[in-house]
Amino acid sequence: MKANRIRRWLRGALAASLVCATPLQADEIALPDIGDSSQRLISPLQERALGEASMRQLRSQIPFIEDPEITTYIRNLGHRLARNSDAPQQPFTFFILKEDSINAFAAPGGYIGIHSGLILAARSESELAGVMAHEIAHVTQRHLARAYDSASRLSLPTAAAILAAILVGTQDAQAGQAALMSVQAASIQQQINFTRSNEYEADWIGMQILARSGLNPMGMPAFFQRLRQATRYYGRPPPFLSTHPVTTERISNALARIDQMKIGQPRENPNFRLIQAKLRVLTSADPKQALAYYLADNPEIPTEVREYGLAQARLHAGKIREALAGFKALRQQDPDRIAYRIAYAQALAKNGDGTAAARELETALRLYPGNPLLTRYYAETLLTEKRFAEAKRLLEAELRERREPDALLYQLLARAAAGAGDQASGHEAMAEYHYLSGQLHAAIEALELALKQPGLDYYQKSRMEARLKHFKKIALAVRQNSEH
Repeated sequence: MKANRIRRWLRGALAASLVCATPLQADEIALPDIGDSSQRLISPLQERALGEASMRQLRSQIPFIEDPEITTYIRNLGHRLARNSDAPQQPFTFFILKEDSINAFAAPGGYIGIHSGLILAARSESELAGVMAHEIAHVTQRHLARAYDSASRLSLPTAAAILAAILVGTQDAQAGQAALMSVQAASIQQQINFTRSNEYEADWIGMQILARSGLNPMGMPAFFQRLRQATRYYGRPPPFLSTHPVTTERISNALARIDQMKIGQPRENPNFRLIQAKLRVLTSADPKQALAYYLADNPEIPTEVREYGLAQARLHAGKIREALAGFKALRQQDPDRIAYRIAYAQALAKNGDGTAAARELETALRLYPGNPLLTRYYAETLLTEKRFAEAKRLLEAELRERREPDALLYQLLARAAAGAGDQASGHEAMAEYHYLSGQLHAAIEALELALKQPGLDYYQKSRMEARLKHFKKIALAVRQNSEH
């Protein structure tokens, strides 16, 4: 079922990517080696367009972690690693799936997916970064693009099936195998095996990325070794080992290479454990589970992390006053920790004191001007306080500065614009939210509503009409392809 669903949206994504991608000019293309098969089927620009289309479809069907602090942390860590890769100019997008399993995968065009279970399983930032660096290496070495090579002589549906099998296989080995059964099994299995054959290369390049990023390259083999040991106790390997086979030889090879590397003092982000704590609370099936976890006497959890996790668990369990007291104490102990200021402000807002929450975030923004997390939470608080015009100005400025589009920021902007009486801008922002969330037809409807609003100036109308034309072109390509 899962394989069929992903295969359907990949088929549509392939068609949409052909619409989105524009032909590269001759002077934009570096001539590849004659033997570089990755250039024959899909260009980097087309690969990125395929990834964008795939992401819109993926968002419409699979739950994502959308918490701003957690997603910002993962994006910042990912971009830190990418800047130290062999292709720092390569665009990357990092996202988190709400999945308890320990896994990560690379999708076309530099899209790196990380399961929430992987973040919780890591014992250090270097372990988490090791898996991310491994996936980044798959992208920079164009392992996925090379795997698409044989699809150049296949029909679009069969090519989509190959992509689906590869992508499904990165998340669920059994589902990946099921996907293979519906197409040319032998040729597709060859693609899967070809992808797996690049694991050694991704390990070595990934460890170099870690070292250059100021992280511990030991994080990668240490994490892999721990996963292998866990398999002995539980009998069944986690999904990551099913799709990234780890042998004793592979671990030994990685350790031998580390002995040859010059490793400096690792610089790990102290917020890593706080991010884990918040994620554990958000992904717990019941807030009581998270409460019990942080109330237990666990010497491996630092005191401040335990107190933060406990306050987050209380906040989500509805014990607002206890949570407020916990966050206030943490803020007093470490006033420079932005995470504590945000949590304290959220607890104030949940306690019904939105004015104090807004004041707390406004003060923090004066201390840390332009901080994107503080800006976002401040905008949300302004909306709660019905200060719509202020929120609208703040969000418009923030979206102009963003290098990656953010669906939820557009949703906030839509609320702010509507509250400020600017219905046209509200519908326009909502169209972008729907588009980024994979709801293409809802995006078209929102833009059509925006264009019906009175008082549009020439530039607004032209911008909306161009965007509407783009959306309709993608929708037509997807519909026509789905009929074949």
